[in-house]
Amino acid sequence: MSEKRGLSHGAYGGVKGDDYVPFISASEALPEATFVSILLGVLFAIIFGAANTYLGLKVGMTIAAGIPAAILGTGLLKGIFRRNNILEANMVQAIAAMGESIAGGVIFTLPAIIIWGFELKLSTIVFVTLLGGLVGILFVVPLRRYLLVEEHGNLVYPESMAAAEVLVTGSQGGAGFKTVMTGLAGGGLFKLFSGGFRFWLEEPEWTLKPLQGTIFGVDAMASLVGVGYIVGIEAALYMFAGAIVAWLGLIPLIKYIGAGLTTPLFPATVIIAEMDAWSIWSKYIRYIGAGAVAAGGFISLGRSLPTIVNSFRSAISGIGAKGGTQKRTELDVPMTWVIAGALLVFFLAWFIPVIKTGPIGALLAVFFSFFFAVVSARIVGLVGASNNPVSGMTIATLLFVTTVLRVTGYAGDAGMITALVAGAIVCVAIAVAGGAAQSLKTTYIIGGTPKYVEIGMYIGLAIASVFVGMVVLMLHRIYGIGSEQIAAPQATLMSMVVKGVMTQQLPWALVVVGAVFGVMTALMGIPILPVALGLYLPIHLSAGILVGGLIRLFVEKKFKNDEKTQKEQIEKGVLLASGMVAGDALMGILVAAFAGLGIDIAFGAKIAPALTSNPWTAAVVLLAFSYWVYNFSVKKDNA
Repeated sequence: MSEKRGLSHGAYGGVKGDDYVPFISASEALPEATFVSILLGVLFAIIFGAANTYLGLKVGMTIAAGIPAAILGTGLLKGIFRRNNILEANMVQAIAAMGESIAGGVIFTLPAIIIWGFELKLSTIVFVTLLGGLVGILFVVPLRRYLLVEEHGNLVYPESMAAAEVLVTGSQGGAGFKTVMTGLAGGGLFKLFSGGFRFWLEEPEWTLKPLQGTIFGVDAMASLVGVGYIVGIEAALYMFAGAIVAWLGLIPLIKYIGAGLTTPLFPATVIIAEMDAWSIWSKYIRYIGAGAVAAGGFISLGRSLPTIVNSFRSAISGIGAKGGTQKRTELDVPMTWVIAGALLVFFLAWFIPVIKTGPIGALLAVFFSFFFAVVSARIVGLVGASNNPVSGMTIATLLFVTTVLRVTGYAGDAGMITALVAGAIVCVAIAVAGGAAQSLKTTYIIGGTPKYVEIGMYIGLAIASVFVGMVVLMLHRIYGIGSEQIAAPQATLMSMVVKGVMTQQLPWALVVVGAVFGVMTALMGIPILPVALGLYLPIHLSAGILVGGLIRLFVEKKFKNDEKTQKEQIEKGVLLASGMVAGDALMGILVAAFAGLGIDIAFGAKIAPALTSNPWTAAVVLLAFSYWVYNFSVKKDNA
């Protein structure tokens, strides 16, 4: 093991990528793809994949698995297996990150099949994940050197650097493992007492009669507080701003203007006077939000176009380059694997019965997977995988793919499913490409072997795909995909887009209004996607995330005169928040299991129904929990 006590300054730039000396130099040979590291990585991929599946279907967001997995992997390797090998720990976090990636790819798209009223099979989920995941990893390979080495210092890969710091710190001791586990326990208990025992409401809300009876609410959930703390106050405020426009602006406006209508206004089937805030949001606001998200995706692509061209040019010129003996840290899977993998995915997508995209759908799936894999890998370098606009790129894909399929003779329900499955392959590829690029950057900084990590990541996603699929189907069986408990916001959006294009009944006026909001946001120099997401999702989610953002803001202000301490305490809070999100999501799956078995554990609602059903009870409990998060985050470990 290297005697270095931390990452060198060159890890963050200031030197050419070829001149950077990683934490473990290329001349050192340490075990990486061992049975233990792959086993732990797969285990965490399953856990974080299941947790993110639940979280994403419920609130439309997923959280990074790499950083908490780096902490937990290092702790288990040292504590149980007595191995202090940073390259094994890196392998664990890289494989674990695939759980998060495939969860996002699957839940953003495939549940739309259920929303349309058709059966979604486990085999469909698994094969879509295997095909999309394969090209997602392979298409990053020819770009790895350009994006991660040549662009070293220009593309920051913020979450990759955080994971690298965690690995270095963890390999030399630290309290990070305990912090993550504390968050895991705190988030799990909060979920058990709210969503399980029902001692307070998870979604308290208040009707605002002066504003045409619209609603203000907050999701009193540990996971959202954790997400808000991780993304910070700026992103939280952008989301909340979009939510305010929708719920305190557009909904009252629609209610006011439509109060005198005597016939339903498409796409609603009842008159506006009889609709409440939730109905107006469902029938009108979501289309406006969809337009804003789509605009954000297209604008992001436009801004990335120069880099996409440069990436392609560099990749193509580098494919035929031949050098001397490659260093261990420069080894990738062969380019022949990349080409063979693309051809394999094309033919399997065409011929596998449970997918059946046909030749046109298969060709479009491979083409857009390649195109957006480049975009995804690049964007992650700027904003991290947690902020990767996967849904925006998927919407762009589905708009194009559905239109092409409709023009070429695919129609009706079969045409919609074909378009959605092809889009799902692309969505998985986009999410996996971003996660793979992020993990490969950490590997480059630490000094791992890319080839081993690339193979390990695919093993992890292949096994985790089964469990992600099982969780999706279990949650549907218990709650119903598209219900209030499991809203599946992105999948609902994708179902609207595909069905609207295929049937030519999309309310384009609303979509265009949303796109105008997106363009306005871009012209103001504000990040589009957080605002668009706030516009699209219930205000409850944005308010819950804002709570976490405010906690982080207060922590930052407490140590504003001590930059070093501020950084340490913020990082401690991020680890706690990561644990909270995972704990909440995992306990949510357990609570769902109780419901599926017909076991009623909601005894809190029976003991004092007047108290437990009061929204102010939930508000007070959320405030107390927030204070605990703040107090834990500011408490110094060596105080």
